[in-house]
Amino acid sequence: MYLVAIAWMYVVVLMAFAEATNTTGSILGAIVTLICYGFLPLALVLYLMRTPQRRRKKRFEEQSQGLPSENTNRHSAGTSQEDSISAVRKE
Repeated sequence: MYLVAIAWMYVVVLMAFAEATNTTGSILGAIVTLICYGFLPLALVLYLMRTPQRRRKKRFEEQSQGLPSENTNRHSAGTSQEDSISAVRKE
């Protein structure tokens, strides 16, 4: 995961360097290139790629504290769903 991020930033830094050293380029253009092509997309991609890891960590912390997780049944352990819902029948 981090290898792709490092390679992408390498490419973006070279793009910014080319922008800054070009005769028609500018330092401001290089900064905009770094931000728009480098930092913003990379932050989004890394955030999305770490989502499963954050979910596992949250689930582990909930289980270690004894809190019910999102995927568990929230009914009490002693009663079943059939006991709590009364049957309605036509006579």
